[in-house]
Amino acid sequence: MKKRALISVYDKGGAAELAAFLAGEGWELLSTGGTAAYLKGQGLAVTDVAEVTGFPECLDGRVKTLHPAIHAGLLARRNAPSHMETLARLHLGTIDLVCVNLYPFFEKVQAGLGLEETVEFIDIGGPTMLRSAAKNFRDVLVLSDPADYAAAITHIKNDDIPLEFRKRLAGKVFDLTAAYDAAIARYLLDDAYPAYLPLSLKKAQSLRYGENAHQGAALYLNTDRPGALAGMTQLNGKELGYNNIRDLDLAWKTVCAFGLPAAGLAPAGEAEAAALVPGGKELPRKTACCAAVKHNTPCGLALGDTLLEAYGKAYACDPVSIFGGVVACNVHVDKDTALKLAELFLEIVIAPGFDPAALDVLRQKKNLRVIQAARPPLGERDYAAVDGGLLAQDADRTLLEKWDVVTKAAPLAGDLADMLFGLRAVTWVKSNAIVVVKDQAALGIGGGQTNRIWAAEQAVGRAAAICRAAAAGPTVLASDAFFPFADVVEAAAKAGIRALVQPGGSIRDQESIDACDRLGLAMVFTGTRHFKH
Repeated sequence: MKKRALISVYDKGGAAELAAFLAGEGWELLSTGGTAAYLKGQGLAVTDVAEVTGFPECLDGRVKTLHPAIHAGLLARRNAPSHMETLARLHLGTIDLVCVNLYPFFEKVQAGLGLEETVEFIDIGGPTMLRSAAKNFRDVLVLSDPADYAAAITHIKNDDIPLEFRKRLAGKVFDLTAAYDAAIARYLLDDAYPAYLPLSLKKAQSLRYGENAHQGAALYLNTDRPGALAGMTQLNGKELGYNNIRDLDLAWKTVCAFGLPAAGLAPAGEAEAAALVPGGKELPRKTACCAAVKHNTPCGLALGDTLLEAYGKAYACDPVSIFGGVVACNVHVDKDTALKLAELFLEIVIAPGFDPAALDVLRQKKNLRVIQAARPPLGERDYAAVDGGLLAQDADRTLLEKWDVVTKAAPLAGDLADMLFGLRAVTWVKSNAIVVVKDQAALGIGGGQTNRIWAAEQAVGRAAAICRAAAAGPTVLASDAFFPFADVVEAAAKAGIRALVQPGGSIRDQESIDACDRLGLAMVFTGTRHFKH
């Protein structure tokens, strides 16, 4: 019996070569609409699917292959006599190869088209044929990826199609249709946390290893909602690894929280701060931000009137930890800043752009990964793997809900910008997190500690060292969560800090308030906790 192949592809790449090979091997070619016309244009004899079904394409092409004559030919088990007898009785033939790729829903949903236009790119017949063929993979070779055409040709030419090859191709079908359906579900659902979590991710690259050399790893990116990583271009340096990607992701999110001028992105909570903080609309605002990240937590963070100023202050926060770290900038990198960056061993520099002279400087360090980021973070949800499942939560996008001065002393007008800087900073530091701030720069960062006083001592100690060197005192301390005891207030007072900002909410809040009043410190409650585990 003559073998038959059904070819119906949106992406025509490689299809003519595959079809020509099959025709040369004596296969009958079945096809639909545009693919049939394309193959005929290549000089190949093609049988229209309508001739097989006895039913014309209709509904603007929505119905072509949804017919028993197609799906019986795909699903019939060749080793089941009853199946083959049924085909013979119904005068239906088998289909031995299916080559189908789908309408580009992934691409179209990213294009921001209207609902009706986007829905037209939801493929129905294609996935249905693929799934039928994949279920019957022992008898039907199913090709959903042009990258597999060459291997299929080789196996057919050798008259040897291993079962494992057939099974792998079938698995690829269900892998594809699962992601395809998930993207459609995400588009149509108006539910942040549906009964089933539809994630549509495609492998962007295999990684050399994970957090450690003995761990395998890969990077997957959204097919339907591109985030910041999908808009990044590597301009120099070695291939990115697992830890590199984790750190650059955190670093980019951190600087973007302070605004991304090129994309018109305002600092996190700017509108709320302007409404809640006294004089919030008139607060001084520096636009250039620089963050240094090491082991997935900031070790330096600052704003400046220029990027060079911001980098200098971020570096000064912790000149030891920044070594071998990631530096992110929210504005274009100029030559002067690049020269300072090049003085240090860094793994990555990431920014929205680089002046040509700056790029020339950085490219002299052949291993330095230079990343240009075109997009701000997507910032929809955070996910964390747990054994056998996944935790999902809204991204932390609320900076503050109130501005309650709870002490007798009020913050000085000059401290308000630093307090807001501290609030934005602690959002990105691992809990327990304390950040000491002066002139919109972190002087000391304490993070990842199992109790708050240790985090405070770490941050205050580092800040004190910087202040001694500069003969100046720190002004502001920010905390990601409430103070369970008065010990943080007391440590702050000893370091010369005069204003604290924290969410409040402890049953012992009054102890901290009383300590501030006794020591002459101002303290503000924001009502918003910023744990980051």
